Amino acid sequence: MFEYTKTVLNKVSFDANLFCKELQKALQRLLPYEIEELKIYIKSLILQNPELDQCLILLKQ
Repeated sequence: MFEYTKTVLNKVSFDANLFCKELQKALQRLLPYEIEELKIYIKSLILQNPELDQCLILLKQ
């Protein structure tokens, strides 16, 4: 499920709103250790797409 989530987030990274929605879904279905790995992945993705940084607030919840 983690690899699938990374694929989906990568595909929707062009639109910050869509990215945030998919991130919310991912946070509901992933296991806690997968969420920690996802945070690392998202931070690297934000370096490539700075407009996605508005979704970081979802990771702090």
